[in-house]
Amino acid sequence: MTSPLDPLDARLIAALRARPRAGVAELARELQVARGTVQSRLAKLEARGVITGFGPEIGLRAAGYPVLAFVSLEIVQGRLPEAIAWLREVPEVLEAHGTSGPRDLLLRVVAQDTDALQEVLNRILATPAVRRSTSSIALSELIPYRTAPLVAVAGDRAGS
Repeated sequence: MTSPLDPLDARLIAALRARPRAGVAELARELQVARGTVQSRLAKLEARGVITGFGPEIGLRAAGYPVLAFVSLEIVQGRLPEAIAWLREVPEVLEAHGTSGPRDLLLRVVAQDTDALQEVLNRILATPAVRRSTSSIALSELIPYRTAPLVAVAGDRAGS
């Protein structure tokens, strides 16, 4: 299987992660390529869905949401679209992933404190589309969400 990223793509992504506000000309100088090359690569990476945004990353704890929980949901058969529509209306639901196994969805949920988490869970369970839930509160973040190691490996593989 070939990597969708080549070494220049990997270097460009690493440069953007290090300095998200860097301009195209600055990136071109740093990477020692033409400005048009950087613009073209960025456009292609966006079109392929490799780069999905340039917005700021939010520190949830600093923004007032220090409680993180993972919630597994069992959905009533045939009611997944209803459950997803319901969950989209709960701002504290950051992500929802369909899963295999005994549960249907895995959610990443934040709250201001454990009382607020209980309220969020009650809202999630207020739809008849959800049959059962299981929650785990994260006590600490040992490896934060990251993509840089994957990008580096993909760039190295393409270059060899």
